Amino acid sequence: MLLSELAEKELIEMENGVRYGYLSETECVFDPKTGKIFGFELGEQSTKLPFQKKKTTSPLFIPWEEIHLIGEDRILFRKTYTQRGKFDL
Repeated sequence: MLLSELAEKELIEMENGVRYGYLSETECVFDPKTGKIFGFELGEQSTKLPFQKKKTTSPLFIPWEEIHLIGEDRILFRKTYTQRGKFDL
C-alpha cells in the first residue's frame, strides 16, 4: 500500500465511533534510523461552545499498537493518548 493511499483514510476510534479526520492531517512519529513507526500525532483539538472562549487541548497521539484495522476507506483504532510519553525515541 502506498503512503498516499494511507493518507486518504479516515481515523475512527472503535470504542465510541469518534471520527478524528484523515491520516493526512496527522504527524507521523517514527525512528528515522530504522523507519519504525511509533504512531500518529493529531493536531491540537479545539472546541468552541457558543458564547464561551475557545478551549484548546493538548495534541492526541495514536500509538501504532492501538491500530486495529486498516480498511479500504478507514483506519480503526482502540484509543488515543494525550502524550507520546513512552512512545518517544
